[in-house]
Amino acid sequence: MVDTQQIQIEGAVVRFVGDSGDGMQLTGTQFTDTSAIAGNDISTFPDFPAEIRAPAGTPAGVSGFQVNFAASAVEAPGDQPDILVAMNPAAYKMNIEDLKTGGVLIVNSDNFSDIDLRKAGYETNPLEDNPMVGEKFQLISVPMTALVEEALKELDMKPVHKRRCKNFFALGLMYWMFDRTLEYTEAWILKKFGGKDVLEQANIKALRAGYNYGDTAEIFTRRYKVKSTPMPAGTYRQITGNSATAYGLVAAGVKSGLNVVYSTYPITPASDILHDLSKLKNFGVKTVQAEDEIAACGVALGASYGGSLGVTASSGPGICLKAEFVGLAAMTELPLVIVDVQRGGPSTGLPTKTEQSDLMLTLFGRNGECPVPVIAASTPVDCFHAVLEAARIAVEYMTPVYFLSDGFIANSSDLWNVPAFADLPGIKQVFYTGEDGKPYKPYERDPETLARKWVTPGTPKLQNTLTGLEKNEKGDISYDGKNHALMCGLRKDKIAAIAKSYGPTKILGAQSGKVLVLAWGGTYGHIVSAVKELQKEGASISYVHLRHINPLPLDLEEIIGNFDTVVVPEINLGQLVQVIRAKYAIDAQSVTQIMGKPFKVADLVTAFRKFL
Repeated sequence: MVDTQQIQIEGAVVRFVGDSGDGMQLTGTQFTDTSAIAGNDISTFPDFPAEIRAPAGTPAGVSGFQVNFAASAVEAPGDQPDILVAMNPAAYKMNIEDLKTGGVLIVNSDNFSDIDLRKAGYETNPLEDNPMVGEKFQLISVPMTALVEEALKELDMKPVHKRRCKNFFALGLMYWMFDRTLEYTEAWILKKFGGKDVLEQANIKALRAGYNYGDTAEIFTRRYKVKSTPMPAGTYRQITGNSATAYGLVAAGVKSGLNVVYSTYPITPASDILHDLSKLKNFGVKTVQAEDEIAACGVALGASYGGSLGVTASSGPGICLKAEFVGLAAMTELPLVIVDVQRGGPSTGLPTKTEQSDLMLTLFGRNGECPVPVIAASTPVDCFHAVLEAARIAVEYMTPVYFLSDGFIANSSDLWNVPAFADLPGIKQVFYTGEDGKPYKPYERDPETLARKWVTPGTPKLQNTLTGLEKNEKGDISYDGKNHALMCGLRKDKIAAIAKSYGPTKILGAQSGKVLVLAWGGTYGHIVSAVKELQKEGASISYVHLRHINPLPLDLEEIIGNFDTVVVPEINLGQLVQVIRAKYAIDAQSVTQIMGKPFKVADLVTAFRKFL
């Protein structure tokens, strides 16, 4: 009889990997939800295959979901899994190098037949006579498919449908291994398959079979306990970056008193924002799936012209196509939020992989002198607050605004302490109706913000010409060179004035020292983990993470001047670093990675040490 020890641990990283039809995203999400309900902080990394439907069992079709859960604060989804659950040889092949030394590999041994091995490119079984087994990791082979079929033998289902429940078997096994309750997932199954008794029974039976297998098989020497995290009182939920973006846009509409018109064309990885917003019509949200990317931006801009908050979204390929309408929004000075959920490029690139390579596109990707504000979110939860800030700037400064997310934070999830609506910042919106009795000048500006007045079509006596041609203050089309120089300068100054509305820039660490790490976007969690690790060692290193990239914070130049070296990590070939070098005339150092994946904390620690 095997003596199973229960060990108290601070946290763990678990990765589920299998074929794209194996339900790994669902399995990982359920494990994440249960961990969150158990009182753990969480960070996740879903990893989707780029092919819509790659041949089953091949490396191109491997789907994965990693979750880092702990009794203390979690900043990133973890570099290496402590436990890897691999459902077939292809999943094993694509992920085994990441498994932590001393980790546990659990495989569905039923899927390691000769044909499965050939699909993955193996001539022999990599689990047999493998020197890594026992030395680098512990191997636990479980005939999941056969065990599920046995557990469901009395149900009137086709064998192929029974086999599809094996992901719930794997989930139940992980629940046993980490002493988790089944009740939340069982409740989810009953809700998901409500009225379909066979599916309810099948998935619950498979879940319990996995749990019971762990309890009775006598092959596990350890199971683990992660205690609850002390958290401030509040309402918590797991949320992805795309969902947070959707809710942030709803909050922006309510805070500004505007209807949100969200017009888009489906594209990975931005499509889920449309899916979420389409369910929220009760908040005055209107969603439009346009025939193409250009039309989607035109509809959103037309909505803003009509007095709504126009929003459009895409990823890199679609953002390219929207550039002309963004220029029109800048020329007509109408509010517009353009959401860019970045992915690997150029062209169609890596559709399901993350990247930060659209920064230069959003900063400069328009014709003429056309400055546009650029805001970037740092975490899945921050997508809510950052897109709310983007909407505030768009409305209060009458300008298009780019909001940058990326594939990593869009699909990943964090634990969100849902804020009270009353505590959210307001958005000041005023439609001008001519009540002051003054002659209307469409491009007369607010002396502080330099924003022009917002007039909706049909307002009596306030009709004006609105085209992409240059105009003067009265709104008349003008080809005068001096007027063009004046208007270009005013539009530039308006964008620059936005920086006056920022709060002080936050610094993690000392206000001066050897190294300042300066970054943006979804790299936040990995960088903050690396910086904190070095700070614990006594290293002179601090960290600033930018939300506002254009215009940059007014106090950033002074902060940079207090450090010997500025290091800029990015998931591209070095874009923000060029901006920093040009803006502040310093020799900022670049740390880059462009492999469709987030940084590893360990790699960042190694990179930062070189500058210390």
